[in-house]
Amino acid sequence: MHFEAFVEDIRTNHWNVHGVEVYENGRLLHRYGDTDQSRFPIYSATKTITSVAAGMAFDRRKIDLNKSVLYYLPEETVGQMSKTQSAVFSQITIQRLLTMSVSGFPFRPEGKSFLNYSLSCPIEHVETRTFHYSNIPAYLVGVALTQALSQDLFQFLSENLFAPLHIIDPVYTRCPDGYFYGASGMEMSVHDLSQVGLLLYNGGVYEGKRILSEEYVKAATGVRQMNREGGYGYFIWKYRDGFSINGKWKQKCYILPEKRLMITYLSHIEDDSQDLLESMERHIGTGLC
Repeated sequence: MHFEAFVEDIRTNHWNVHGVEVYENGRLLHRYGDTDQSRFPIYSATKTITSVAAGMAFDRRKIDLNKSVLYYLPEETVGQMSKTQSAVFSQITIQRLLTMSVSGFPFRPEGKSFLNYSLSCPIEHVETRTFHYSNIPAYLVGVALTQALSQDLFQFLSENLFAPLHIIDPVYTRCPDGYFYGASGMEMSVHDLSQVGLLLYNGGVYEGKRILSEEYVKAATGVRQMNREGGYGYFIWKYRDGFSINGKWKQKCYILPEKRLMITYLSHIEDDSQDLLESMERHIGTGLC
């Protein structure tokens, strides 16, 4: 491992990387930049937070992943749906949403009511499992969790996830309907996101306390839906022989249990280049099979 060479690449290429942490055997080994003083947007890494919430609800037997999302949404809203839309959405389970395997959703919800907008989206061939990335599935899971837990989802997360992980007051977003927007909109420090990664790295255990069942972690971090990137779990991406938490502009937490490595970095790089990733793999060794 040549961490300083990775840092030198960041500096030489003027990559807009806020901070980096590298863990080995679950212990912080290297750090660079602002890892714990500032919070930065994590964009779609928020979806993994929603996945963890789904796991905690699953462990408490508050939600059945194989039930239709309509079962967990507000009765008044579901009652206003057309018969056609109701018939379609009755086939969309929580598990289908977690795996992004429903084709047809626009990229994000819009309008005065994100919930009504999401439930009015025309979905064709709902029975066919196809990977289709959108913010709407994570948003709908978040709303369903609020109903299933009979508690505001952010409050639930604050008490049952953020507090045990020592994550203090992360920034978050609500939709116009007032629900926690489980698809994006959060801000965390590099170190905060690392704690979420460590929870998954350790199979649901943090500082000796089980927060998430091993059963759910295995399901969430395994390949549940194939895609061109190599596979997708429950709002978690396949990465080599491990998995990763991904945000829009290279906000990453790469978790490789077999190599006993975890690398977290938050950056803001608005392009499709792989230079930062390739430098990390070359100097830290995650690309070695």
